[in-house]
Amino acid sequence: MEEISVITAISHPLRRRIIDRLLLHGPTQVGTFARTLDAQVGSISHHLRMLQKAGVIEQVEDPDGDRRTSWWQLTRRSFSWSSEDYESPADALLAREAQRANVRNQLDRLQRWYRVSPSSEWTGFNTDTLGWATQDELLDLQARLAGMLDDWRSGIDRDDGQERRPVYFFAHGFPTEV
Repeated sequence: MEEISVITAISHPLRRRIIDRLLLHGPTQVGTFARTLDAQVGSISHHLRMLQKAGVIEQVEDPDGDRRTSWWQLTRRSFSWSSEDYESPADALLAREAQRANVRNQLDRLQRWYRVSPSSEWTGFNTDTLGWATQDELLDLQARLAGMLDDWRSGIDRDDGQERRPVYFFAHGFPTEV
C-alpha cells in the first residue's frame, strides 16, 4: 500500500510530468526540467521538494562534478494503489481523487495520440480481455504485468543507433459486470 503522501505528491500534473521525464531520461538538472516542461525554475524546485519529501525522488551529484547545479533522480519506477487500501475516509477520498486524476491523464494521452496518429508512421495498439479472477489472482496479474514491463524496459539498448520515441503503456484490471 502506498503512503497517502506519495499518492498526493505524484498526482499533481506537473509532478507527474517530472516523474515521466525522469523515467525516460534518468537523472536531470533543474534547468532542463524548466526548459522541457515550460515552467519556471522556482516552480520546478518547489515540486521537486514535494516529490523528495514523499520519497519519490532524490538529489544526486552532477555527473560532471559541478556543485553549482541541482540534479535529481527517481528512487522508484512504479506506483500502485487502491482507494480501498485506506481506513481513513479522508485518505480514501484523496486516493480516489488521485485515481481519477491518473485516469484523466491516461485518457488525455490516448486522445492526443489518436488526434495525431493518422499522420504518423508509428502505430500503437489496443488490447483488452475479459476473464474470471479472485482478488489475489487480479493482484497476481498486476505483479506479472509490472515484471513484464520491467523486463521489456531493461531489454532495450538505447545506444544501438535505432530511432526511438517515448512510448506510453497503461492497463487497468478491475471487477466488472457483463
